[in-house]
Amino acid sequence: MDHIKLTARQQQILELIQTAIHNTGAPPTRAEIAHELGFKSPNAAEEHLQALARKGVIQLVSGTSRGIRLKSSTSDAPTSSFKQFTLPLQSLAQLSLPLIGRVAAGSPILAQEHIEQTFQVEASMFQQQPDYLLKVKGLSMRDIGIMDGDLLAVKATPDARNGQIVVARLGEEVTVKRFQRSPQGIALHPENPDFSTIHVQPGEPFQIEGLAVGLIRNQF
Repeated sequence: MDHIKLTARQQQILELIQTAIHNTGAPPTRAEIAHELGFKSPNAAEEHLQALARKGVIQLVSGTSRGIRLKSSTSDAPTSSFKQFTLPLQSLAQLSLPLIGRVAAGSPILAQEHIEQTFQVEASMFQQQPDYLLKVKGLSMRDIGIMDGDLLAVKATPDARNGQIVVARLGEEVTVKRFQRSPQGIALHPENPDFSTIHVQPGEPFQIEGLAVGLIRNQF
């Protein structure tokens, strides 16, 4: 970003946004930025975000508490683990990813009967290579930009760190939520105040199927 002049504070906020997206898959809220950098109120964070947006470094999306998007021109930023793209990208196709529809209870998520179709996508879209796409149902993760009908790129793994966006199997359901493990147990948090946190009960069937590593806005 040699062509964009940032103040020291603006650079600090940009790096905080990059780190949050890299570590958890989602940008921070204004309140989280204010807390992390010692601002007296989220309004101070908003002023700096507006300045970054005017300089073309980020894009602000209204209506969500985490409505911050890194611009692709931020070439010296760490590659985001959670970006939005639009299909198709046929000329750049390198990965062949199965799209998973409804998952039958008790069967592997990548079982052949669950695959609706296959998409060809460019591998460089993702910091971590995904293994499959999952069609998002509902609006429980709306406030970090995951909308009904989106295709979530998922890396298959049984492990997750606190704060990461996971695909989890809970009983007979597969859900996308923010993972949190504490001495009190496992909680799956939505990103929409209209939805309740899911608390995994002791002995309840639970398994992490994978981590969200990207988001494709499906326009078809």
